[in-house]
Amino acid sequence: MPKRTDDDFLPQVRARLYAAVLSDVLDEIGLRRQAMSPRIRPLDDERVLVGFARTGLFREVYHVSKGENPYELEIRILDDLRPNDVVVFGCGGSSRIAPWGELLTTAARARGAAGAVTDGFVRDVRGIRAAKFPVFHGGIAPLDSKGRGKVADIDVPIECAGVRIEPGDLVFGDVDGVVVVPRRVEDEVLARAFAKVDSENTTRDELLRGAKLKDVFDRYGVL
Repeated sequence: MPKRTDDDFLPQVRARLYAAVLSDVLDEIGLRRQAMSPRIRPLDDERVLVGFARTGLFREVYHVSKGENPYELEIRILDDLRPNDVVVFGCGGSSRIAPWGELLTTAARARGAAGAVTDGFVRDVRGIRAAKFPVFHGGIAPLDSKGRGKVADIDVPIECAGVRIEPGDLVFGDVDGVVVVPRRVEDEVLARAFAKVDSENTTRDELLRGAKLKDVFDRYGVL
């Protein structure tokens, strides 16, 4: 099984795993709240998101003070991104904040980031899709965050779409949704997930050959 220190760690996770199998394994070890709300959807169903969380905590505001830069912490985290980082902006499910758009996508992509997730809104959808940058969102709206929301803190534990996320946690997103694997259980979860995928592949092959579902399930315990 690949380790985080391996050069091919993320490519193997991306190529062999998927959100559903990670969610199943997390359920098995008692972590049943690691899948984000089903309303969090990819802008492009073909994009797969795999990387390590960089967190930003948004709060709602209703004005911008004179001389204030409301984007200060937002700019700071974007300028500090490293390859394979995933920006995770927790907005508390706000219906007023659209923290992600084309310019942030361009900045993040230029720094080698792996994608972005927010339970707020996104905008500039055509530009983001054209960039082929994985973005998962809680809705689409043309709203600027200025005067509606601002980043209160960065690189701290947050909650996004019902999931607690700490900086450095493994974030995986595909067309089925977004799953967060806490760093403390990453090795165990990935080992189980790779083994489960192997069992599912064997199960699928036997079903294709006409085996009965009950017989295959009795042998492998996978469904």
